Amino acid sequence: MSDVPPELSRLIPLDRIRADDLPFKVDSTADERNAVAGRLQEPLVQALTCEFVLRRQIGTKRGGEIAADGHLRAKVQRECVVSLELFIENISEKFHLRFVPEGSESEDDDPDSADEVPYAGTVIDLGEAAVEQLALALDPYPRKPGATLPEDLLDAPSGPFAALAKLSRRDDTGSEQ
Repeated sequence: MSDVPPELSRLIPLDRIRADDLPFKVDSTADERNAVAGRLQEPLVQALTCEFVLRRQIGTKRGGEIAADGHLRAKVQRECVVSLELFIENISEKFHLRFVPEGSESEDDDPDSADEVPYAGTVIDLGEAAVEQLALALDPYPRKPGATLPEDLLDAPSGPFAALAKLSRRDDTGSEQ
């Protein structure tokens, strides 16, 4: 674990969570959103909220497991990989997590199973979980709606053999055919 405090932290004691549903909402401040934008290397996070429903998992092999259903909503300013223009991306993601005691994470590689978030001590951090979900929801190659590549780039051969193709179109004098 890092000694650096998270940009958005909402600690909730484990003893507050019972077997029945406990709703919890994470609202972010402007300062927290600015810090999150810096961490995620985005120009701006305009809005970030996350609603959780928490319940203690009774009878699981690993004691202390907390199930969390969540709904993340965010507005993030992104830079288009095609046009380099800034645009706003609206994010609305539903997710399911399991908070598990540190060291008891499973070896499950199934991409459809719930993500596990390890915790130490007697609290879980829903703010950090919200930021992690936002990071997962962001497209690694953001593209502004309607952005297209210039025509001259679309026609140009690409790939690892593009330079060889250009050389093969030349005759022995070095001029293109």
